Amino acid sequence: MKISVYDTYVQRPDGLRMHFDILVPSELSDQAAVLRFGQTYLAAKGLPPSILKSEKCNFCHVESANAAVANEIAAKGFSIIEMEHCNGVA
Repeated sequence: MKISVYDTYVQRPDGLRMHFDILVPSELSDQAAVLRFGQTYLAAKGLPPSILKSEKCNFCHVESANAAVANEIAAKGFSIIEMEHCNGVA
């Protein structure tokens, strides 16, 4: 499965900058859908979804998904790779 990777940054309420990647099927080109996936992730972390701005969520590249990512995308439409300051919120 080919996936698109969106490099994403948000400013947490405590001042730290979160960095995570949103992974979606490569056929998905709807930026609004990608943002909704990021907002869903933030809400699950107890953060206000509104902190995600479109200018901080940018297409990065296309790659092949491993089995775990492909299964997660099949189940919920997206996957997240946590990079920086994604834990210890809420």
